Amino acid sequence: MFLTSLRLQGFRNLADAVLEFPPAGAALVGDNGQGKTNLLEAIYYLEIFRSFRGAADEQLVRFGGEHFRVEARIETTDGARHSVAAAFDRRTRRKKVTLDGSEPQRLGEAIGIVGAVIFSPSDVEIVAGSPSARRRFLDIVLSLAVPGYLGTLQRYRQVLQQRNALLRQGAPRALVEAWNEGLVAAGSRVVAARRRWVEEWRESFAERSAAISGAAPYRLDYEPSFGDAPEGGAPAGGTPDASPEAFGRGFRRELERLAEREQRRGMTLVGPHRDDLRLLAAAEGRTAPVDLRTYGSGGQQRTAAVALRMVEAETLRATRERRPIILLDDVFAELDPGRSRRILAWVEAAEAGQILLTAPKPSDFGLRTGALPRWSIAGGVVTATP
Repeated sequence: MFLTSLRLQGFRNLADAVLEFPPAGAALVGDNGQGKTNLLEAIYYLEIFRSFRGAADEQLVRFGGEHFRVEARIETTDGARHSVAAAFDRRTRRKKVTLDGSEPQRLGEAIGIVGAVIFSPSDVEIVAGSPSARRRFLDIVLSLAVPGYLGTLQRYRQVLQQRNALLRQGAPRALVEAWNEGLVAAGSRVVAARRRWVEEWRESFAERSAAISGAAPYRLDYEPSFGDAPEGGAPAGGTPDASPEAFGRGFRRELERLAEREQRRGMTLVGPHRDDLRLLAAAEGRTAPVDLRTYGSGGQQRTAAVALRMVEAETLRATRERRPIILLDDVFAELDPGRSRRILAWVEAAEAGQILLTAPKPSDFGLRTGALPRWSIAGGVVTATP
């Protein structure tokens, strides 16, 4: 899969243009504030139809403008071609998504068509930030890789919203509990899918973190809000039952136990909306690994964030059977030379597909010397450099 062209209209500070991309990709050089990250944001917007920087759609409209539209044309190695576009009107607050010229019945049908993974300095917040940042990472990866996950997550959120509204209103307990089965049915499938992903990719995360840091591997764990192991424990000689049914039993038990407290607090206190993805590392003088969010150094947190993105790329390659487009947004700015070289080696060896990277100056990257066309950007205008 590679991006052949990108049409821009009214997006951030970027000049309206049609950019043609070579199969190898491009290296975009420009001073800070000129629009390098905005360009990668426009591309990745067409992957999940949200800003990877957390910006609302209206913030993506150019100052003084009323709407934006971005359209990508992509091509697979076997010659199949697709187009995906998204537009947002600030006045009506309406977003329109089209796939090959037609609006899909559900937005989920168009998510992941571009097939891109973005590496950004802001990724450190996945590790250092609140659990919501790590849940968002998990939900995006699974929405892109697991059929049906997005719909299940959306159903869970709808039921949770209704249940929380009743709790805030002080509704009778019986009325609140009428929503419990819907909450458990969707929520237990969400938790089971998250746990399966962590179990499947834990070893790869450990390998990537060790390769980047040159030190001991880090550990990836999933921590449900209703206990570390599903209800029922492990059978003799086996591993804990991590099926949705097993998680559902634990979920119901906690809803019953916390019912009175939820009535007092006016909110649902257990479920996948309160789970966490834990990132752990060995620490000198401690027998148990420590949580990188609390105890990790800046270098360790950045290493873990990059390793997570590597695993995301590997997940998409495995599930979609194609190499993703790699977007590198000034990712080496805060890494030491050793870590930067090891990341570049991984990109070259494992993800030798299309690469689009940004940097303030040419000396900040050493990827595919002579192979990546060099572009420049100033004031939102992208120019191919001879």
